[in-house]
Amino acid sequence: MNSQFLFIVIIAMVAGVILFRLYTVLGRRTGQERQRDPFGRLGRPDSPSLGGMPERSARAESLDTPSDPLARGLFDIALADHTFDEVHFIEGAKSAYEIIITAFAHGDRAALRPLLSDEVYAAFDGVMREREARHQKVSFTFVGFGEVRITEAVLKKRMAEVTVSFGANFISATMDASGTVVHGDPNSVRGVADVWTFARDVRATDPNWMIIATHGDEAA
Repeated sequence: MNSQFLFIVIIAMVAGVILFRLYTVLGRRTGQERQRDPFGRLGRPDSPSLGGMPERSARAESLDTPSDPLARGLFDIALADHTFDEVHFIEGAKSAYEIIITAFAHGDRAALRPLLSDEVYAAFDGVMREREARHQKVSFTFVGFGEVRITEAVLKKRMAEVTVSFGANFISATMDASGTVVHGDPNSVRGVADVWTFARDVRATDPNWMIIATHGDEAA
């Protein structure tokens, strides 16, 4: 009887050890387990995947991808570049616009060069060289903005392009070597409508956008 009881105790102890070891292997979190997202991350810009682009199903595409071309373009850019925000972009574009037209009026090439593509910089530089050859100077004061809005947006592979329409007001006058005004008016505010296209490689570490095209009234 005692031997049978001892045998049962030994069996129970062995079973307990086995169960304990199974628990230590299977019952603990190691920190490597994938946890379920209760909010459904499918299709959200912050979903991780290869190449920085979130994996998307056909259902997610049909549910949350805008059909409007402008909204679709902004949507695609935001998916490719998680730092992109439309409101912040417009504020940055306004700052860039003021810096560029002021630098252009004053012939400040150092301020212009990092912000313009080679083609756009060459066009600006050509106008500045003509003014310099004629010994002309520009009196320029930026007054403020009217309506500023994004009109086009597209993602071309890894290049994001955003076109912005600027309504701006400033005072500008070009004067010759004798101080005679040859263009503009130093005493009146001039309103212009300019359309500029900004571009950026969404996979680049440099967060700055570059102007690759300009259309509209000249700034000086």
